Amino acid sequence: METKKRKALEAAGWRFGDAADFLEMAPEERQLLEARVEAALAVRRQREALNLSQKQLANRIKTSQPRVARIERAAPDVSLDQILRAFAAAGGRIAVKQVGRVGRKTVETAVASQVADIQIELIGK
Repeated sequence: METKKRKALEAAGWRFGDAADFLEMAPEERQLLEARVEAALAVRRQREALNLSQKQLANRIKTSQPRVARIERAAPDVSLDQILRAFAAAGGRIAVKQVGRVGRKTVETAVASQVADIQIELIGK
């Protein structure tokens, strides 16, 4: 959309955003949705890099071709676990790395605990 047109619409009270904005998703929900979609796209890229059909990948994870299509679309009825299993079955590697550690004390228990920031990296061709 043209910048001029967008500014005019915003001045008239229109708001612009994405589906997550429309659904009023919390930051945690948005982050999980983005992770699911990125992982699903990685499954497709990895499968295509190995010249596997959806049917061949389905055989590897003991499911059907339509299910693989749903995995690659990050359909709501597909779990993140299923997406990651499909990625690994397509020859990808999953690495979980700790990228930071923050000390935090909870008021309820008054016990100091450690909260780790982690990064999940999908490594493929």
